[in-house]
Amino acid sequence: MASRINPRQEARLKRKRRIRKKISGNPERPRLSVFRTSRHIYAQVIDDFNGVTLAAASTLHPEIRQQEKVKGKIEDAKRVGKLVADKTKAKGIAQVVFDRNGFLYHGRVRALAEAVREAGLEF
Repeated sequence: MASRINPRQEARLKRKRRIRKKISGNPERPRLSVFRTSRHIYAQVIDDFNGVTLAAASTLHPEIRQQEKVKGKIEDAKRVGKLVADKTKAKGIAQVVFDRNGFLYHGRVRALAEAVREAGLEF
């Protein structure tokens, strides 16, 4: 018997497909993709035209892990957003397309997006 996907995950994947039909990253304006698990959050800036990841950061990144511990995953998401924005700006990219990857724009996803905007990226 085949295993069935969790209904919440199935709904997220359905939203993800609907979103990805409409957005794509290119060299001038790459896609900022966010993925979260119960413990960590990941963000990467992707040029879909060339199939290349230009910048990435996550709560597992050494620069984030070396910082002193903070209480709450939302604070971690803000740190990841700032780090990925700094890396992207260092590559000379000022504008991105935000891809929430089917996750609701709420909580950690929203905190990451706001931190990216505060760090100077536009979307």
